[in-house]
Amino acid sequence: MELNQYLSMFIDESREHLQAMNDNLLALESSPEDVSIVHNIFRSAHTLKGMSATMGFEDLASLTHEMENVLDLVRNHKLKMDSFIFDWIFKSLDALEAMVEDIIQGGTGKLDVTAIVAALKSIVSGDYLKNGAGAAETAAAVQASSQGALLDEFQLSIIQQSIEAGMMVCLIDVSIREDCVLKAARAYMVFNVLEQLGEVIKSTPSVEDIEQERFDQSFSVFFVSSTDKDNLEKQVSSVSEIDKAIVTLLDQAKLDELMKPPIIQAQQEVAAAAVAESPSDTGRPAAAEPKKPAAAGNAPVSNRTIRVDIERLDTLMNLFSELLIDRVRLEQLASEVKRSDLTETVEHMTRVSSDLQNIVLKLRMVPIDTVFNRFPRMIRDVAKTLDKKVDLVITGAETELDRTVIDEIGDPLVHLLRNSVDHGIEPISDRIAAGKSETGTINLRAYHSGNHVFIEIEDDGRGINRDKVMKIAIKNGVITQDQAAKMTDEEVYFLLFASGFSTADKISDISGRGVGLDVVKTKIESLGGTVQVDSKWGRGSKFSVQLPLTLSIISAMLIRLSNEKYAIPLSSIVETSAIKSDQIRMVHGNRMVSYRNSVIPLVSLGQLFDVPNTVEAADGETQIVVIRKGEKLAALIVDEFIGQQEIVLKTLGKYLTNLFAVSGATILGDGQVALIIDTNALIK
Repeated sequence: MELNQYLSMFIDESREHLQAMNDNLLALESSPEDVSIVHNIFRSAHTLKGMSATMGFEDLASLTHEMENVLDLVRNHKLKMDSFIFDWIFKSLDALEAMVEDIIQGGTGKLDVTAIVAALKSIVSGDYLKNGAGAAETAAAVQASSQGALLDEFQLSIIQQSIEAGMMVCLIDVSIREDCVLKAARAYMVFNVLEQLGEVIKSTPSVEDIEQERFDQSFSVFFVSSTDKDNLEKQVSSVSEIDKAIVTLLDQAKLDELMKPPIIQAQQEVAAAAVAESPSDTGRPAAAEPKKPAAAGNAPVSNRTIRVDIERLDTLMNLFSELLIDRVRLEQLASEVKRSDLTETVEHMTRVSSDLQNIVLKLRMVPIDTVFNRFPRMIRDVAKTLDKKVDLVITGAETELDRTVIDEIGDPLVHLLRNSVDHGIEPISDRIAAGKSETGTINLRAYHSGNHVFIEIEDDGRGINRDKVMKIAIKNGVITQDQAAKMTDEEVYFLLFASGFSTADKISDISGRGVGLDVVKTKIESLGGTVQVDSKWGRGSKFSVQLPLTLSIISAMLIRLSNEKYAIPLSSIVETSAIKSDQIRMVHGNRMVSYRNSVIPLVSLGQLFDVPNTVEAADGETQIVVIRKGEKLAALIVDEFIGQQEIVLKTLGKYLTNLFAVSGATILGDGQVALIIDTNALIK
């Protein structure tokens, strides 16, 4: 138990130090002469080294030690930062993160970092400068061999979601005959075949390298398709001058194994030798010294903060949910008994439990910077790959969101940001020609509004070409020519979220294969949120994501249909009212009702859910609830309004899935179960 406790502390603190080093390294890249930043990175690296050695993770400690050697020369003005050093320090951080992740998954934290250690040692010795371009090319080759086969976060998320969706996911190794003269042409023909059968997620080497014939006789691709393995092998092998095509089917277990870094047993000895031999560590505290905080000034704050296991918070939330149900029941009983002392006691309990509810909800709230802080590094890497200059400006990172939402929102934002860098921000030459600065800007904002959190990703790039989107949509059969003529700009832009849709002229490892924005839409809607697009051609685009503040307790309107009770989330209700029968019209066989100078659909919930004994008034008044989804409205017919109430959202379990227009259930004060209506499903 004690070991697990220390391991948990080690993991938490390691993540904090790695994030601090990433942030500081990005800042140093903007101000390479600022030695104070180097001191901050060095302190984090030194603390991480001591912690790792104390816990027995020698490989982690050894690599951090090699980083220290480089940083020590920089902070003592014996070495100047350049692009080569920045690249390899960033690679060191990536390797350290992989080691910590391996420890989290129950591994030993071992990793083959021979290439990284060799590069860091060459920086310390100065050898990397002696051979000029040759050394850089060697380093690039080592980098390609050690990193090329791995998937990045974006590609991995697509493959995992494809596996979950039951699609065929595979790794295809293609070998071209030795006597082939036009390797690039044959590779192009293979990609043509693959594009007709599915989606290429990643190729190694990259598509650009293959086009330039910068590869040997083979290449590999991660591929998603709905075809079968035999047909795929047959189609690829049928391309002339292809020696063989080996298709390996991937499930989650094989993918995890494939992504796991190779374990090199001798690495521990190499790292230990490096620690013993390095002369630049003289006078530093020993690696096994007790852990110290990264900055002494933070000590008073850290003493007031404790780490709580997530499961305990979930248990607390569930217990409070039961308390909330009992509170509502007590309020009902007190109103029936009508004793003043009982009523006063219940009212006091209501006030106290309301305060408790606010505290419990705040405990579950997490600043969104836990998601945002990994994006500056990602944007830097993607921009460098595309040879673009991009500034990421983050505002509102302190905005808080429920932990259940935080856990899920990372992947959609990764897709949207990469889309902005690749499709939105123009190449440097195009920006200069358009009279813009060569550096593009992406604004990532988060803010609260009512019961929701809004996240906006806005770039000052080329914007969305309406005509191009419409032409591709018509060509792909997403819409007809007649539909296109009547569509608003917003409706056209929303076509980008159609499955398989892409406006890229050229396919790359980053985008262009029509996988991404449809995943974004699906994920955000599964969280009860929405996404909207706005764009001005030549000036930029803005993607707005709206998310519920919490998924645990919501305010709802309770309504009755015959003898059954239902809950409608208040966030989707525009208003409630009563209408007379003469206000109802029939349009193309559908019932409509006049509402504020427009006509909106009228839906009978009783008929929709097949509730027995619901009889609509033939002459008198009909009770309706007007609901909204984006700009679209509809009216729901109900028997009776019970009133507004805060309800605890409960899932229906794994046996009741994909129910139409039902998002969950809640237990009412009288013990009855009320289904929660998913109003988004009622408006097309």
